Amino acid sequence: MKENSQHSFKAAIFDLDGVIVDTVPIHFKAWKGMFSEYGRDFTFEDYKQKVDGIPRFDGAKAILTDLSGEDIKKACDKKQGYFLESIEKDEIPIHRSTIRLIEELKSRSIKIANISSSKNCKPILKKTGTTNLMDAIVDGNDITKGKPDPQIFLMAAERLGVVSSNCIVFEDAVLGVEAAKRAKMYCIGIDRYNSPDRLKEADIVVSDLKELDYNKLIDIFRK
Repeated sequence: MKENSQHSFKAAIFDLDGVIVDTVPIHFKAWKGMFSEYGRDFTFEDYKQKVDGIPRFDGAKAILTDLSGEDIKKACDKKQGYFLESIEKDEIPIHRSTIRLIEELKSRSIKIANISSSKNCKPILKKTGTTNLMDAIVDGNDITKGKPDPQIFLMAAERLGVVSSNCIVFEDAVLGVEAAKRAKMYCIGIDRYNSPDRLKEADIVVSDLKELDYNKLIDIFRK
């Protein structure tokens, strides 16, 4: 495949939570703490199906179905308080295999974007020392439509100066995979829960990014 081909690999777009950093347990604990104040039982299955990878308001609304918009906003603020408290005092685990892949891709002149529906994205990148790896960042402060709408991925491609067909997306959430495919991007699903079927809309599914490198991605893109 020629470098100037419309379908050449030029950019990689990485989701934050569950792909670059392992904030899922921190988010789950914050959500569970908030929902318990409203007398709601909140399981990890609920987290995966109704909250993971989507804007905070939409996640809260999926569980607190009988509350007004104003009350849901208050609930979101409580969840945010719990979350910020945790990331301030606790270390944020990083998926080292993802960082290694990002560094390898950067060394091959592949542009890197980080996306997150969360408004906590930049503080997390800063705390983990990964901000400098990104050529573009799009987070919950930038978007007006949550996943599965493709807006966040299209915005990332625009900021990187590439078209959708030049991008590979790395996602671990069901709605994130759907959004990437709606953006007409190649999508690699990362199955952290040992249930690959949930990400079946992705082009391929891996359990960890240590399974991939630049050459494998080039081969995948050619198929």
